[in-house]
Amino acid sequence: MNFAEIRLEDKQRALAELRDVKRLFADRNWFAGTSGNLSVRVGDYTPESFYFAITASGKDKTKDTPEDFLFVDRHGKPCEATGLRPSAETLIHTEIYRLTGCGAIFHVHTVWNNVVSEWFWERRAVPVDGVELIKGLNIWEEEAHIEIPIVPNYADIPRIVPEITARLDRNIPGILLRKHGIYAWGRTPSKRSAIWRRSNFCLNMYTAGSC
Repeated sequence: MNFAEIRLEDKQRALAELRDVKRLFADRNWFAGTSGNLSVRVGDYTPESFYFAITASGKDKTKDTPEDFLFVDRHGKPCEATGLRPSAETLIHTEIYRLTGCGAIFHVHTVWNNVVSEWFWERRAVPVDGVELIKGLNIWEEEAHIEIPIVPNYADIPRIVPEITARLDRNIPGILLRKHGIYAWGRTPSKRSAIWRRSNFCLNMYTAGSC
């Protein structure tokens, strides 16, 4: 399938879903400055061919404008004529989509993400033990243990991509960039948003316990 074959209503639905999530996260002050990026995949998927809508670079996400989003291909290149630039971290989205085939990816910067990623940097993962909300990741063992991977954050985004490739755990729909923020993903925006809230809860436990 090429981009022109994707139904207009599917494209409009993706943009509406992104707009709703952007407002929700903005209301929670999760977009410091112009930080953070959100995307929703549209159309059919293969690892070699897919498309998604993503937040445009350099935009104030507390405001709604006609220039908030654009569609890109698996290489992160715009699918339509536009003066907009995709988020600087679009290549991270393309790699997560390629590896997982998920339907949506959300990335924000919070204080807790930054603090916890530094605390556990030498371990390269955040251990989470026996937390009830782990069940939301479809992990049902008693006192289950998971590890949320942490990868280095580089100013040169293409250097981050192979780190994602090496560390992404298909059983854990999230990954932390050191002193930066968390990426989380799911089949749909609603499931992705729920996964993000569960992951954030687990990370917040550590910072609350340190006070």
